[in-house]
Amino acid sequence: MCSCQQHSTTASAVTPTPGGAVSFRVEDMACGHCAGAIKQAVEGKVPGTSVTADPGSKLVSVEGSADVAAIRSAISTAGYTPGEELVD
Repeated sequence: MCSCQQHSTTASAVTPTPGGAVSFRVEDMACGHCAGAIKQAVEGKVPGTSVTADPGSKLVSVEGSADVAAIRSAISTAGYTPGEELVD
């Protein structure tokens, strides 16, 4: 986790998105540095993924893999808190 500001420890949620992407709400992603760290961690650990991380909305969208466990692990390893997967 970056040290640019105090980060929240609020729980987060996962929301499936259209087109096969998975979106995780990551409440402790606070800035562009956080977003970049999450993007780099997921794309490095889960080959073939494309990650969009938006600190304004606290959403991380991952396309190219349905391996939710590997994605969650990568986000956690980077120091952030991904939420549980929500089922429609």
